[in-house]
Amino acid sequence: MATERTGAGDPDRTLALLWRAASAPEPTRRGPRPRHSVDTVVAAAVALADEAGIEAVTMRAVADRLGVAPMSLYTYVPGRAELVDLMVDSVHLAMDRPRWRARSWRRRLALVAEANRSMFTAHPWMADVATLSRPPLGPGLMAKYEHELAALDGTGLTEVETDSALTFVLSFVQSHARAAQAAGRAREDSAMDDAAWWEANAPLLARALDEEAYPRAVRVGAAAGAAQSSAYSPEHAWEFGLTAALDGLAALVARREPGRRRGVSAGGAGPGRQ
Repeated sequence: MATERTGAGDPDRTLALLWRAASAPEPTRRGPRPRHSVDTVVAAAVALADEAGIEAVTMRAVADRLGVAPMSLYTYVPGRAELVDLMVDSVHLAMDRPRWRARSWRRRLALVAEANRSMFTAHPWMADVATLSRPPLGPGLMAKYEHELAALDGTGLTEVETDSALTFVLSFVQSHARAAQAAGRAREDSAMDDAAWWEANAPLLARALDEEAYPRAVRVGAAAGAAQSSAYSPEHAWEFGLTAALDGLAALVARREPGRRRGVSAGGAGPGRQ
């Protein structure tokens, strides 16, 4: 199986396809016109990944979905690695980019986080495939980057700090998506929810968790478990993590704007403040 991450294909071919600078090669002999396009191939691959995971996306599987011979796909894309980049950029291009109306940078950045969380929910495979270090530099990624950078307008951050702040938030969202998906898979594999799992394993855990040896772990773990009905709650982790991330950035913004009242620059305690 080919590497399942962005940036693994031939850079020249990938960029040409991302920006549609190069069309499918002309047939060497006369014959019927191509039945499909790069766009339809990518759409079929994305639909397949959404249904069965990125592992299901092979050149043969995509060809079967389109009703063509596997070798014919190579007239549209040179290989699976390049196809993965095209898929990621296609998902990014499809994301909504509404005009920023909120005055608070904090509110705008919270909306960026929510939009990316929704994207990972709709396309779970993206959380593992899309890399921040070698993203596909296509029209989807560039439009997304431009839109999300604008959420930090007026913060007083330098260009490098603005990029780092956005990367910080996007990294949190992607990490959370992976953790939430892992929790979901655990529930599916065990055929029971977290509360039922802990209840079933309570006698064993009671013997293993020695309050004298692990006083903090037992005390804090019990409190967290009671509050979340589980050792891990994706919703609680999201709310706490996003608030903490925005609080940290608020402190940085406040230092960059010494004349501004600290309370105003922080924008409130929660991610949803206007």
